[in-house]
Amino acid sequence: MSESPPDTRDRILQAAEDVLRRFGPAKTTVVDVARHLGMSHGNVYRHFPSKAALREAVAERWLNAISRPMARIAAGHEPAEQRLEHWILALAEAKRRKVHDDPELFATYHTLAIEAADTTSAHIDELKAQVARILADGVAEGTFRLSDPLTAATAVLTATLDFHHPAHVRAAGGRSREAEARQVVRLLIAGLKAGVV
Repeated sequence: MSESPPDTRDRILQAAEDVLRRFGPAKTTVVDVARHLGMSHGNVYRHFPSKAALREAVAERWLNAISRPMARIAAGHEPAEQRLEHWILALAEAKRRKVHDDPELFATYHTLAIEAADTTSAHIDELKAQVARILADGVAEGTFRLSDPLTAATAVLTATLDFHHPAHVRAAGGRSREAEARQVVRLLIAGLKAGVV
């Protein structure tokens, strides 16, 4: 029984991740990925029309692995104030773990994410939408005072950038900054309650 196309696509992406881990983005080729799978490079090209498309798909898969758990938090049933704190701390911890657990692989993925500007932009938009959902729920609960949840979500992400932007996370050397992040989040929540944004 032959594999369905989605299964082959997933196998190719996993192989690309394995090869990228071993050789890094500068030295990884489509031929390397195909060889890792024991298939022709033409088969890889049937699923990904170029090396750039393959790299972008790997970056998208990596970014989705971050945003999916965040979406579950955003859609949760906790009060918005608690959910917002939980969401920001979870994002910071997810990025910290990626840097701390495998810094070389993190650097590889960060390089791919920079190259895949449209994919990275869509990822950031997804994160903003998740925060906006929490904030809108907070308005509905009567906890937050703001007129535009999406604008406020952009401000929240900007204010907490130090805890989740890859460059800042790497500069912190993988150490936990949860106490600092909690202080910033509490200031933000106070502002959202007061209607500052």
